[in-house]
Amino acid sequence: EVQLVESGGGSVQPGGSLRLSCAASGFTFSTYAMSWVRQAPGKGLEWVSGIDNIGSTTSYADSVKGRFTISRDNAKNTVYLQMNSPRPEDTAVCYCNAGANWGQGTQVTVSS
Repeated sequence: EVQLVESGGGSVQPGGSLRLSCAASGFTFSTYAMSWVRQAPGKGLEWVSGIDNIGSTTSYADSVKGRFTISRDNAKNTVYLQMNSPRPEDTAVCYCNAGANWGQGTQVTVSS
């Protein structure tokens, strides 16, 4: 059974930092590109960042470029999203994605 389990969400002040993790199981993690996608309150899904299967290529939405960093550890079957200098508009439920598979999401709230 494919599982993606996000963790690390919570409340953070603007300008702080937060690291999200997504632990994968049930498939060959090292062969999949991974993405982070978020949904802000009352809005649709927004792609945030992606990384190729070996971690050599990353991409970001313009809204997070320069502030967020995606990475992965294939030995641990885990993908990360380092969120630096978050803004209130980054408040969202963040989901890990691998192809057609999704995690349950983790809430990120940015507020002073």
